[in-house]
Amino acid sequence: MSLNLSAIAVRERAVTLFFILLLAAAGAYAFLMLGRAEDPSFTIKTLTVTTVWPGATAREMQDLVAEPLEKRLQELTWYDRVETTTRPGYAYMTVTLKDSTPPSVVQEEFYQARKKLGDEARNLPSGVLGPFVNDEYSDVSFALYALKARGMPMRELVRQAEVIRQDLLHVPGVKKINILGERPEQIFVEFSYAKLATLGVSAQDIVAALQRQNTVTPAGSIDTQGPRVFIRLDGAYDSVQAIADTPIVAAGRMLKLSDIAEVRRGYEDPPSYIIRHQGEPTIVLAAVMQEGWDGLALGKALKDRAAAIAQTLPLGMTLAKVTDQAVNITSAVDEFMMKFAMALGVVLLVSLLSLGWRVGIVVAAAVPLTLTVVFLIMLETGRFFDRITLGALILALGLLVDDAIIAIEVMVVKMEEGMDRIKAAAHAWSHTAAPMLSGTLVTIAGFLPVGFARSTAGEYAGNIFWVVGFALIVSWIVAVVFTPYLGVKMLPAIKPIEGGHHAIYDTPNYRRLRRLITFAVRHKFVTCGIVGIAFALTGVGMGALKQQFFPTSDRPEVLVEVRLPEGTSIETTTATVEKLEHWLDGQPEAKIVTSYVGQGAPRFFFAMAPELPDPAFAKIVVLTPDAQAREALKHRLREAVSQGLAPEAYVRVTQLVFGPYTPFPVEFRVMGPDPAQLYAISEKALDIMRGVPDVRQANRDWTNRTPILRFIPDQDRLNLIGLSPAEVGQQLQLLLTGIAVTQVR
Repeated sequence: MSLNLSAIAVRERAVTLFFILLLAAAGAYAFLMLGRAEDPSFTIKTLTVTTVWPGATAREMQDLVAEPLEKRLQELTWYDRVETTTRPGYAYMTVTLKDSTPPSVVQEEFYQARKKLGDEARNLPSGVLGPFVNDEYSDVSFALYALKARGMPMRELVRQAEVIRQDLLHVPGVKKINILGERPEQIFVEFSYAKLATLGVSAQDIVAALQRQNTVTPAGSIDTQGPRVFIRLDGAYDSVQAIADTPIVAAGRMLKLSDIAEVRRGYEDPPSYIIRHQGEPTIVLAAVMQEGWDGLALGKALKDRAAAIAQTLPLGMTLAKVTDQAVNITSAVDEFMMKFAMALGVVLLVSLLSLGWRVGIVVAAAVPLTLTVVFLIMLETGRFFDRITLGALILALGLLVDDAIIAIEVMVVKMEEGMDRIKAAAHAWSHTAAPMLSGTLVTIAGFLPVGFARSTAGEYAGNIFWVVGFALIVSWIVAVVFTPYLGVKMLPAIKPIEGGHHAIYDTPNYRRLRRLITFAVRHKFVTCGIVGIAFALTGVGMGALKQQFFPTSDRPEVLVEVRLPEGTSIETTTATVEKLEHWLDGQPEAKIVTSYVGQGAPRFFFAMAPELPDPAFAKIVVLTPDAQAREALKHRLREAVSQGLAPEAYVRVTQLVFGPYTPFPVEFRVMGPDPAQLYAISEKALDIMRGVPDVRQANRDWTNRTPILRFIPDQDRLNLIGLSPAEVGQQLQLLLTGIAVTQVR
C-alpha cells in the first residue's frame, strides 16, 4: 500500500491538530523574533586606500605612489579594477573586486590587499604616509543624530559627543558609533618674520625649541629594596600657557615665546570636513546596527535613549535626529501587513461567494498557516524581514491558495459523487498531489536565475527565489496534509448528485468551456498561430515599457550633489552650499536639510556609496514628508539650477535607487597612456552624450587642471646663504599655511 499523507492526516486527527497548533505558535514566535531591516544585506566588494605625501604633485602621487600600489593590488585573485584619484599630496584609491566574487572570500581578499599594500609601503618614497586601508567602507549608519549648539566652542561639542557616544554604545543592537564632522583642535603660534629678523631668531629656532621642550624621553629609574622608582621630568606641554612660556634664545638674551609670537587655541584651518544641519555647523553621531538585529527594536531603543540624553544636555545644546531606518522599516512592514490583510480578505470573499462559507474558510486558513511555517524557516535559515523578503511574501500571497483550492474542490466533487468524506479527503493525495507538486516546482523554477545569480544583484535580490520557493513548497504540504483535515472538520454533509461525475459537470458554462477546448485541440495550427501573434504583440508592448531592473526608491530624501572646479577651497564650496541652503529654506517640502562639505554623506542607505574627500565637493540631503513632496522639490530645484541658482557649480539633483550602487545610469570609461589624448577623447564622448535627447546632464570625473605657482631657485645663491631647497620649502609652508610642529598630550 502506497503512502498517502492526506489519509494519514485525516486518520490521525489529534496528531494533525497538534501540529497545526504547534506550527501556528512557532510561526507567531518566529514572526516576533525575525530581524527587521530596510534592505537585504549584500556584500560590498569595495575597499578604499588613502596615501599622503606632503609636497608631492598630483603627477608624482600617480607615478611614484599610486602606480606601484595598483600593480600589487592586481595580484589579488578576485581583482576587478582600482579607481585612483590623485591630488597634490594625496592619492585616493577605490579597489573593487569582481562582481562574481563569492561573499565568503571577500574578507580574505581584503586581508590579502592589506598585506600586499603593507609589503609595498616600504618601497615607496621617503616621506609617504600610509597606505591607510578602510575595509569597513560598507558600514551602514542605521541612525544619524545632529549635535549642535549656537555659539558654543566646537571642543565642547566634541567632548559632549564622546559622552553621548559611550551612552549609545550600551543600547542593545548598536555595533558602533562614529563621530563625524569634528574639527581637530590646534594651537597656533603666529609670528612676524620681520620681528624675528630684528631679534636674530629664525623660524627654525622656534620649531626646534618647541620640539625639544615637548620630547618624550626616558630619565632612568632607581632600584630600591622595594619597588623600582621611575624618574619623570616635567616640562611636556599640557596647556596653551606652557607653550607661551617656552624659552627662546635671542641675541644672548632669554625670551619667552609669547614675547615674539602670538599663541592661541583654534581648530583645523582650513577644515577638511564640514557638516551643517538646518544651516548651522554640527557634529553627527552615526549608529551602526549589528548584523541580523531587529531594526524596529533598535529604532525604538535609540529613540528612547536619545530622548533621555536630550534631557541631560547643557542649556542651548540640542540632539536632533537626522535620519532613522526604523521609519522606513516600519513603513515596509506595515505595507506587507496591509497587503496580507487585503489578499486574505479577497481570497476569503471570493471563496465564500464561489464555494460557500465553509469551503471559503478552509481555503483562507491555508494562507496564515503557510506563512507561519515560512516565518519559522526564515528564522532558522538566518533570513529576516526586509524589502526583498517582504516583497517575495506579497508576491507569493496570490499563489498560496492555489493548491488548497484544488485539494478542497476535489474533495467536494468526490463527496458530490457519493464518496464519504474520509475517502474524499484521501483522494487529494492519490490523484492531485503529483500534478500540484509539478506545477509548484515549475513556478519556483521561474525564479531560479535570481536565486543562483553569482553577482551583487543576485545576492541582493536572491531571497525572492528562496522565500517564494519556501512559501510554495509549504503551501503544497499544507494542501495535501492540513487542508484535507480541515475539510473533514469544516465541510457540511453533501448530498450526492444523481447521475454521478457526468451530471456534476453537465452545466451550460462547462459545456461552453468544453467546446472551446475541443476547438483548440482540433484546430491546433490556428491555436498556435493565435498564441504566436499574442506573444509577438507582447514583445512589442514590452519595448514600450521602462526597463529598469531595480526600481527607484520610495524613500523621501532628495540628494543634491554640488561640485565646483577642481582645486576650489572648502570655504568657497561652503559658500555655495549656504546659497543652496538659503533657497531650500524657503521651500515647504524641505523638512530637514543636512549638508556634508568636503566629503560625501555617510552611508545611511545600503545602496549608496559615500564620496571620497574632496574640498570642491559637497552633498546636501533634504528630507521631505513623502514621495510626492520629494518629486515636487526635485523638479523645482532642477528648474532653479537651470535658471541660474549657483551658476559657479555643477549641481545634480537625484534620489535614492534600490539595488547595488551605481552613481550614474550610464557610464563610459576611457583608458590609455596619454593624458592629453584621453582628455580629447572624453571631450568627443561628452559632445555625443549631450546630443542624446534623453540625457539631462553629462559630465566626467576628470575635470579642469588646477593652476600652480612655480619657484625656480638659484642653487648657487642658496648655497652661499646656507639654505637648502628643503629649508626654503619649509619656510614657505610656514609663511603660507603653517606646519605641525608637535603634539600637546
